[in-house]
Amino acid sequence: MHPDIQNSAQEIDTADWKEIAVEYGREILMISVPPHCDTLTMKEIPILPDPRAANEEALSNPVGCRPLAEIIRTKGKPAAEITAAITVSDITRPVPYRGENGLLRPLLQRLKSAGILRRRIVIVIGNGMHRPSTPEERSEMFGAELLRDYSVIDHDCEDQASLTFVGRTGSSGAVFVNSAFYRADLRIATGLVESHFMAGLSGGRKAICPGLVDKRTIEKFHSPAFLESPQATNLVLAGNPCHEESLEIARTVGVDFIVNSTLDKDMRLTGVFAGELEAAHAAAGDLVRNYVSVPAKREYDIVLTHGGYVGRNHYQAVKAACNALPIVRQGGVLIVAADNRDREPIGGPEYRSLLHLLKIQGEGHYLRMIDAPGWRFTKDQWEPEMWGKVLRKVGEEGLIYCTHTIPREDYCLIPGRCGLDFLAGQTAQPSTGSVREMIENALRYAVAGYRARGIEPAVAFIREGPYTIPFLATTEGQTP
Repeated sequence: MHPDIQNSAQEIDTADWKEIAVEYGREILMISVPPHCDTLTMKEIPILPDPRAANEEALSNPVGCRPLAEIIRTKGKPAAEITAAITVSDITRPVPYRGENGLLRPLLQRLKSAGILRRRIVIVIGNGMHRPSTPEERSEMFGAELLRDYSVIDHDCEDQASLTFVGRTGSSGAVFVNSAFYRADLRIATGLVESHFMAGLSGGRKAICPGLVDKRTIEKFHSPAFLESPQATNLVLAGNPCHEESLEIARTVGVDFIVNSTLDKDMRLTGVFAGELEAAHAAAGDLVRNYVSVPAKREYDIVLTHGGYVGRNHYQAVKAACNALPIVRQGGVLIVAADNRDREPIGGPEYRSLLHLLKIQGEGHYLRMIDAPGWRFTKDQWEPEMWGKVLRKVGEEGLIYCTHTIPREDYCLIPGRCGLDFLAGQTAQPSTGSVREMIENALRYAVAGYRARGIEPAVAFIREGPYTIPFLATTEGQTP
């Protein structure tokens, strides 16, 4: 442990501190926090007691369009000759696809009942710019039975041979989309609707863009011209350039039907929304806004959050950090705990390189670099840009990143202070339990820093991490 951290931590009397439960991947860590620490949590929302019945009900009574069987009859050919494509999310989204209670089985059964043959159905994993899925991830997402019976392929945004030109948009020009999906007679999009820190909401049209489009189109979607818009933020659709681009492309491609789910803070099913692309997505969005928005009456000096399910690598954990920003005081301290359990715990090689540039150049220089006329868009440049927004608010010293999976030599790549610096002992392979020590010492260190300036800091914990959307509210009922 660095001497300044050790000395500051030892100054703090924690006899009256209380324990809270902090999610860390699949583990729960009991963390000691100041007695006045506020816990910001989402509203309770009823879970669906019978997910299978909810799936069937949604398919039987779709929002804004006719049931699937009727849509299939409009295709102008016998059902046995119809090809169908279903796009699904990759492993970074906890969409409940697998098993009897999952989204896919009742959907596939409807296609079978309508006369569509299994061999004419393809399931396309909408990776966007993410890496291809592994066999283990496919098994986790879909189960062995589905993998045995259906064709499952990965989208590759850089494989031009697997893409088809579909038209032009006002901002992006030529757009190419996954050929297996586009050329199918029946096109179905699935996914999870939750808040999204760029596109406002996930799900719906995002299954197509960025999920199934070409690299150049994703580059525009993730460009500073879009991401630096104040409207490109959680729960905002009106005027959001990311949403508008994604929707225009999805309309151009053509989607016959969507099936989207919503989940509570414990990843339990709260809604299934099937039907027309925009109408069904809007219905899901209304539900999400109601329970993820959490008002706060003030900004906090110290905020603790976690990466949740999505924080399986550093690349994805930025969502938790960005979502906390509305309630972190300028120049405050943000502590992020994330179980980066992915096989690439930081992210891919492009991301690692760009993140290092952010670290050594600073957020201002990084943004000017990627926005310069001569800059060539580089895969994953947008996630360091989002980390840059965090640094604008709290600075390099104010961001403390706690994980046990990133070795010390790799911490030089990532912004903020290294969680390993907050451990009393040095170890080559820290355990999950060591993250508790990191977080608690980080809290003591931050509290001591404020008290040294004569300030008793306001402290908050965001219970659901990246899934909660806290916002400053001065009037009752105000929402983002």
